[in-house]
Amino acid sequence: MATVLFMVSGATYWVLKDGTRYATGYWAEEFAKPYKALTDAGHAVVVATPGGTTPNVDMMSLRPSMAGGEQGALDLESIIRDAEVMRRPLRLSDVRLEDYDAVYLPGGHGPMSDLAFDADAGRLLTAQLGSGEPLFIVCHAPAAMLATRIHGVSPFAGYRVTGFSNEEEEGVGLAPRAPWLLETDLKDKVGVQYSRGPVWEPYMVEDRNLVTGQNPASAEVLADRLLKVLA
Repeated sequence: MATVLFMVSGATYWVLKDGTRYATGYWAEEFAKPYKALTDAGHAVVVATPGGTTPNVDMMSLRPSMAGGEQGALDLESIIRDAEVMRRPLRLSDVRLEDYDAVYLPGGHGPMSDLAFDADAGRLLTAQLGSGEPLFIVCHAPAAMLATRIHGVSPFAGYRVTGFSNEEEEGVGLAPRAPWLLETDLKDKVGVQYSRGPVWEPYMVEDRNLVTGQNPASAEVLADRLLKVLA
């Protein structure tokens, strides 16, 4: 069976344009559904965060309106509560990629606050991309690609990628207040070939060993694809 590294944000807030702190963290569905799919299949999951900080779930992602109803929210809470690995994360700086068969990054607005500017995240993504081993990234987590730039150049330049769209950011009401927008910066600062599907619908892009998903609904699709890759 395989061991999968989950690189998770340790952020609890994102500073907006006006200086206010927007409470955030990782998005429940984007951690819980792939975690359950992988562990149910007998694979092991190891979590790593910047500084080894215990990840913080974005409470908005546990609202029934965001989690597919009351039962959906309860199911996500149960998976997270039982996931001991979330309570003892490694430091990103201590991660040895050769110990893992694949790397996965869940989103939420947290990565916009920390992983996008984290040197260890950038180093690990660069190494995993170059290794040819599976690298799966969903929703806002492609923000970490910005940390791979050296003198403004990223190894992800030219790759086909998706991620949380500007239209979806507008849909949650954050676009006018955000200090930067993921879709815009992925295209302008990383140089990826960005594409997207309909808002809130699952959409996955696969380019070589890199697989990205657009939004929370895409996490389950990525998990299914990762299970096939690991089989």
